[in-house]
Amino acid sequence: MTEVRLRGAYATVRGPGLEDEVAVEEPLEIRVDGAPLAVTMRTPGHDEELALGFLYGEGLIDGPRAAAPPADLAGNTIEVAGPLLRAPDARSFFTSSSCGVCGKGALEEVAVHAEPLADGPVLERALLAALPDRLRQPTFARTGGLHATGLFDPAGELLCVREDVGRHNAMDKVVGWALRERRVPLHPAVLCVSGRLSFELVQKAAVAGAPVLVGVGAPTSLAVTLADDRGLTLCGFARGGRVNVYTRPDRVS
Repeated sequence: MTEVRLRGAYATVRGPGLEDEVAVEEPLEIRVDGAPLAVTMRTPGHDEELALGFLYGEGLIDGPRAAAPPADLAGNTIEVAGPLLRAPDARSFFTSSSCGVCGKGALEEVAVHAEPLADGPVLERALLAALPDRLRQPTFARTGGLHATGLFDPAGELLCVREDVGRHNAMDKVVGWALRERRVPLHPAVLCVSGRLSFELVQKAAVAGAPVLVGVGAPTSLAVTLADDRGLTLCGFARGGRVNVYTRPDRVS
């Protein structure tokens, strides 16, 4: 029989001939004024930031809100103070690859919540290539099972980093932190993610006002299209001192 003992963001697994540490994955229910709104699978920690970043990315709030465990102390639940800017519906949660929303509709939805990004800053290519190596990922080092998102200033100094089993959750946690610190819109700061560059990550970066998004992995076709449409500099395959720049290369020297 295998024993799983939770220790925050990671768990110790013990079984016959086995002892290992794995990332924790648990559901989080997001409520607004007591009403359930969404459930996401996440790694526990910084849940208030996750809820705020998620709501901001969906265009449902436009600034920091009170966010805390609910009065009934329900586990794995965060309650955010309302009201929302608009009534959420099925089409408002358009970022899932399986949601059935076509590419054109998804691009139009982002345009509602994300203005075209302002020019600048201009960053050295070598700096962009080095950003993934500056991400601090202690739980990934333990488990090998988490994604990370970091927010950097134009000089390459790390401002905030968050880890999560979901790449979109890690991004939401950083945006939620920035909301609380009143750093949104994020311009001229730079976002860096530890994996591939999907449409939903570009969407969240654009809505938060980040002019540059860097990833260790490859971008998808719709991610490139959206970045180009919103004027975001999208950089992929940042590793080994090299980086590919797919859109808005005027920000890269």
